[in-house]
Amino acid sequence: MKYSKATNYALHSMVYLLTLPKGRTVGVQSLAEMQNLSSTYLSKILTKLAKGGLIESTPGVKGGYKVSKPKAEISFLDVIQTVEGESNLFNCSLDHNEDCLIESVMIEAEQNMKDDLAGKFLIDIAEKMEQDCDHKVEG
Repeated sequence: MKYSKATNYALHSMVYLLTLPKGRTVGVQSLAEMQNLSSTYLSKILTKLAKGGLIESTPGVKGGYKVSKPKAEISFLDVIQTVEGESNLFNCSLDHNEDCLIESVMIEAEQNMKDDLAGKFLIDIAEKMEQDCDHKVEG
C-alpha cells in the first residue's frame, strides 16, 4: 500500500502549521521552500486541505495559511482522506457474489488501519518536534 506524495506533503505541511503561534499564518512559498517543491504543486494540496476544512487561507500581503480546526482534533486519517479521498484501497475485481471472503478480509484490515490513524493526532507529532528542537537549542 502506498500513499501519494501529495499526502506526504500535506502531512508535513499540517504538522508545520500546527507549530505556528495562534493567529500566525505562513505563505505557500515558504511552505514549499521548506519541502523543496514548487509552490504551484503545494498550492493544489493546500486547496484540498482548505476545502476539507482543515486549514484556511487569509488573502493579502500578510496573508497565508493557518489551521482552522481545533489543533487537538486533527488526525492522520483526516489529512489522508482529505487528500486521497475516502474510497477503499482494495476492490475485488472478480464478478461474483457480495460475500467475497478475500474482500471481507481486506475491508476489515483497511478499517483497522483507518481506526488506528483516526486515533493518531498530528498535534502529538508537532509537540514532539518542538520538544526535540528545544533540546537541541539547550544542548
